[in-house]
Amino acid sequence: MFNLIKEKKQSDDNLLDSLDKNNIPLHIAIIMDGNGRWAKKRNLPRTMGHKAGVETIREIVKVCSNIGVKYLTLYAFSTENWKRPADEVNALMNLLVEYLRREVQELDKNNVVINWIGDIAKLPAICQEELLRAKEKTKDNTGLVLNLALNYGSRDEIIRAIKKIAIDVRDGKLKTEDINEELINGYLDTAGMPDPDLMIRPSGELRISNFLLWQIAYSELWFSNIFWPDFNKNELLKAILEYQKRDRRFGGVK
Repeated sequence: MFNLIKEKKQSDDNLLDSLDKNNIPLHIAIIMDGNGRWAKKRNLPRTMGHKAGVETIREIVKVCSNIGVKYLTLYAFSTENWKRPADEVNALMNLLVEYLRREVQELDKNNVVINWIGDIAKLPAICQEELLRAKEKTKDNTGLVLNLALNYGSRDEIIRAIKKIAIDVRDGKLKTEDINEELINGYLDTAGMPDPDLMIRPSGELRISNFLLWQIAYSELWFSNIFWPDFNKNELLKAILEYQKRDRRFGGVK
C-alpha cells in the first residue's frame, strides 16, 4: 500500500514538474459529469455519487489554487437538472448547503473567492442564504475565484442578457449601434471575467450541454472517460499539459 501511494505521488510530482508555469490556463471550466454512473457501477444510490463528487471538488480547487489558476467555473446544477427526480434534486440542494457550510472556512483561509453564475433566485432559500454568506465572507480575498454554476444554462443566460440590453435600449441608456461583443460580455453572468482557456468534461460524454456557449467560443476542449468522482489531481494536470501543447491562434495565423 505504501508503495502504491509513493508511486502515485511520484507520478503527480512528475506531471507537476512538466507544467510550463508561464502557460497556466487563466480560467478553467469543468462539467462535473458522471456521478450517477459512478454510483450505479458500484450498486450505490445516485446520491452517493454526488457526495463522492463533492470530495473531488475539494481536491481540484486546491490544485488550481496552488498552480496559479485564477478562475475555476464548475457546472454544478443546470437549468435542465430540475427534470430529475425530486429526491435527487433535494439531495443536490442539501449537498450544496453542506459543502458551503463545511468548506467556507478552509476556502477563506486559502484566499479563495466564492462566486456563482446562473439564476439562483430559483434555488431554495437556504441555498441562496448560504451562497450570499459565503460570497460575503470571501469577497476580499485575492486568490482563485471559484464560480459555481447553479441553475445555470447558457441559453437562459443569453436570453436574460438580451432582455437587459433591450430594456436599456428602450430606456435610452443604450443605442442599438452600441451593441457589440464587448457590451454583450458585460451583460452576461461572467461579466468582468476572462473567457475560459480550457473546458474539461469527464465521464465520456462528448458534448457541451448548454454550458458557457458564448464564452467558450475559443476555449480548448478536453474530454476524459473518467467519471467525476474519480477525477483527480493527476487527470487535471494531464488536461493542462495537453492544453499547453496546443497552438491557440484564435482564427489567425502565426
